[in-house]
Amino acid sequence: MVYVQFSLVRFSSPEVAPLLAGLRLEYNSRYGAGAGDSTEDVPAEEFEAPNGGFLVLLDGEHTVAGGGIHRFDAETAEIKRMWTNPDYRRQGHARSILRALEALAGRLGFARVRLETGYAQPEALALYRSLGYRDIGNYGIFENASGFERTLSEPEAAVVTDAAASVTA
Repeated sequence: MVYVQFSLVRFSSPEVAPLLAGLRLEYNSRYGAGAGDSTEDVPAEEFEAPNGGFLVLLDGEHTVAGGGIHRFDAETAEIKRMWTNPDYRRQGHARSILRALEALAGRLGFARVRLETGYAQPEALALYRSLGYRDIGNYGIFENASGFERTLSEPEAAVVTDAAASVTA
């Protein structure tokens, strides 16, 4: 088993750079040249407290996975930039990051989280549905994207690993 730990970082932190580079390559591969530019649709400062945050999962100095939240509206945080390094996939890291982001959103006072993903990411679609996200249709700027939303309830938002709890405390 790989030893990993959560870290709450600034979007401009060096730990985020490999995540963004990998995400751009993946989007370009799955959706075509230029699709990776979509990683710049939300300004970096929106991932800062008190209305957002960015989490990475690290194995030593290697970025395993990560994602961020930013304010969508007064009640809703939007999850963006979720990605898992291909060398670490199929180990539950995406689920861990998603749950930690939900916990962070709850601690920042949001009542629900929302996200979108594309048709060429069937594993993401399956993950969100398996975790109780409700399909809300396309709500954003990306053509053919699927939107999902989940209300954060007290018991579910409180169930996080000790590592995630220490990050968001």
